[in-house]
Amino acid sequence: MQTLEFLAVSITQEINLNQIALHFGINKKYKWEDILILKEPELKGILKEAEEKTVYCFYFGCLVGINCTKYDLSDIYNYLCQIDSGIDRKPDHHKYSEFYRLQIKENSQVEVHNNYLVAPKNLDFYPKIIAIVLARSVALDRIEDNLEKVSDDIERVIEYLDKGKFTISDNNLAKLSGKIVRYKYNTISYLMLLDKPDITWNNEGAEILFLELADLFDLKERYESLRHKTENLMDITEVFAMITHAKRGTRLEWMIIILIALDIVISIMEKAFF
Repeated sequence: MQTLEFLAVSITQEINLNQIALHFGINKKYKWEDILILKEPELKGILKEAEEKTVYCFYFGCLVGINCTKYDLSDIYNYLCQIDSGIDRKPDHHKYSEFYRLQIKENSQVEVHNNYLVAPKNLDFYPKIIAIVLARSVALDRIEDNLEKVSDDIERVIEYLDKGKFTISDNNLAKLSGKIVRYKYNTISYLMLLDKPDITWNNEGAEILFLELADLFDLKERYESLRHKTENLMDITEVFAMITHAKRGTRLEWMIIILIALDIVISIMEKAFF
């Protein structure tokens, strides 16, 4: 029985695939939807044992290793940090991870399980489809976690409102709104959650496997949940903006009243003393 083990990690928000490809002498212009695949020739300079190992690099900040250990991906991560300055060195780069296994058993039926896939033979599209789904899943983990932090920030503002206080500045409000829009953009554009991989359009087997794995990892449901959360958070920030504008308008009205009062006082004083 042949077994391929997949380990996916989300290491950053974005990876410069063109810069990394250039470093390895790969003469190709990568678009945002392309995948950079590093095999033994590229990995042997990074890993002590690179035989039968492959790493899929995704533009949206994810690595998926085949037959790679956790320590292998750490070595690759540290190596990529030297090439792409946009990747921050973080000790918890395995925080968002997924594990899956492909088991090849002759005379078996294709079966999708929670932690592994059984198939009678290893078709060419199996590794790529599994890698794509795992990468999207761990990238969603990162976005879900970051969006939760934004929710906590907004919750603190609401607590101030409950106490009759509202001290958020226009700059901080703009940052909150920007983060929410960014996470919504990332889920749709970077992860391509609403898109099926190109290979599925010409290969029915690839399409079936992708849909089954996407359902297994709840990609659609998690996307809908994120979309709903971002819309709710944007509604809340719009309320904050309305309150901020109302406060600014009230201040302006008071300033006008004070100026009029000062003008009246000055006029009275001029008549009284001159």
